[in-house]
Amino acid sequence: MKTAVCYYSRHHGNTRKVLEAMAGEGETDLIDVTARPAVRLEDYDCVGLASGIYFGKFHQGVMQFARQYLPEGKPVFFVCTYGMYRPGYTRAVADAAREKGCPVLGTFSCRGYDTFGLFRLVGGIARGRPNARDLEKARRFYRELRERLG
Repeated sequence: MKTAVCYYSRHHGNTRKVLEAMAGEGETDLIDVTARPAVRLEDYDCVGLASGIYFGKFHQGVMQFARQYLPEGKPVFFVCTYGMYRPGYTRAVADAAREKGCPVLGTFSCRGYDTFGLFRLVGGIARGRPNARDLEKARRFYRELRERLG
């Protein structure tokens, strides 16, 4: 299964760490949405959309990328890292995928070191995350997703 994961990961690189762990499980191209002005996703069997969480949702760059380049009907999955969990982080990106008729295969999420905004004043939260356990869970999620798709 050939997979593209389109992502945005800055600040501490939390999301990139998770994606690198997943990419070790198979034929996966990691595509930084800020570095690629255009990409053809039609040749991939599956597309992942990944981001740290900013103000309760995926980074706007990933959202714009998905709206512009996600092919109609392409199976998708989501990956996100966050400082503090709240439900609904993938709602907007899932809506964008559904608008293109893309089946959503699942979501992997975990905590990530966060020093954004007020968290900077206290030295950040979720220090040391994602950790080895988080990365193993990410690999397991991705292996299972690949097995389901055959």
